[in-house]
Amino acid sequence: MTTPPSRPGAERTDGSSVRIGALVPLTRPGWVQAGRHVLAGLELGVGDVNDAGGIDGRPLELVVRDTAADPRKAAAAVDELAGLGVAALAGEYHSVVARSAATRADALGLPYLCSSAVLDALTEHETEWVARLSPPQSRGWQTYADFLLDAGHRRIAVATQPSVYWATGTRVLRDHLTPRGGTVVELDMSALGPAAVCDALVDRRATALLLLVGHPEPAVPIVQAVRRDPRLAGTMIGAPAGQPELADWATLLGKDGAAVPFLRYLPERLGPFGARVETALRERLAEAPSFVAFEGYDTAIVLADVLRAAGSHGADRARTAASWPRVAVEGTRGRIEFSRTPGISVWQWAGAPVQVVDRDPADPDRFRVLHTG
Repeated sequence: MTTPPSRPGAERTDGSSVRIGALVPLTRPGWVQAGRHVLAGLELGVGDVNDAGGIDGRPLELVVRDTAADPRKAAAAVDELAGLGVAALAGEYHSVVARSAATRADALGLPYLCSSAVLDALTEHETEWVARLSPPQSRGWQTYADFLLDAGHRRIAVATQPSVYWATGTRVLRDHLTPRGGTVVELDMSALGPAAVCDALVDRRATALLLLVGHPEPAVPIVQAVRRDPRLAGTMIGAPAGQPELADWATLLGKDGAAVPFLRYLPERLGPFGARVETALRERLAEAPSFVAFEGYDTAIVLADVLRAAGSHGADRARTAASWPRVAVEGTRGRIEFSRTPGISVWQWAGAPVQVVDRDPADPDRFRVLHTG
């Protein structure tokens, strides 16, 4: 069976289930569609786990909390879920929010498997309590920088907003591009509008503009302005954070949203297991599943493996966290194992696939793989 998301005040208290706290952005200003995809993957994974017997005969149950992209709300949700007795935490898409959740989970001694957030420093110090499926930002954005260099781009402009996530991404790009003859110019979107961005691109002779900004505002009007400016006909627009992956990008921008390269964490081809899950996710979402949905699914099946390995139906949180290095699970996108990665404070899946893809101008519903790393 498929376990529906729990609502506040509706959690089961009879002790018959093993409960997982799920953190997802389901309301604005969070990226709601990303939250829907994470949750759809978690729900499908939980359903499959339960169909296979659950956790030693007990069903797995999600207790869902909306973070709304608010770090303080996420930290409060972690406190609440810990008090409700969840065995572990899962989910979250926004990196700054996941960092808040991870920091609080570490302080409380609550195992947390982060599904989709990439910020390298999820916690300030090394922790045994937190593991992550998505690749760290440094790896993904270095791959993106290599793509830019291979495509002949050396003069890069970044339209950015104040955020540790965007600032870290800019630093990764600059550190990787500068020794190889590239330059990175920052355009502060707290001071510039779309038309001023176009003028700055012309003045700086940039050949590529990267959108390190929120979606849909101001990303969508920036794309529209650049696409309509004849002076910028040869300028590449990129979005390393993955905004074009989800369907609302294509809905809002149409053909203007094609040929915008972004990072995606899928293999070039899914195996039979991944293809089966893709079909089920498509039915659940009524649209093509993003890589975020696969991350949600893999989170559920990995946590089930960890909880089974720890025993005690998740009641012993320390034993659960101690199981991260023993994980060996066939996920939808490859074999998942956790290790210590230099510079990363949490247990990390080092084998996550990384691609640079875009939407095909001839068919914006089709994705083209441009680079792998």
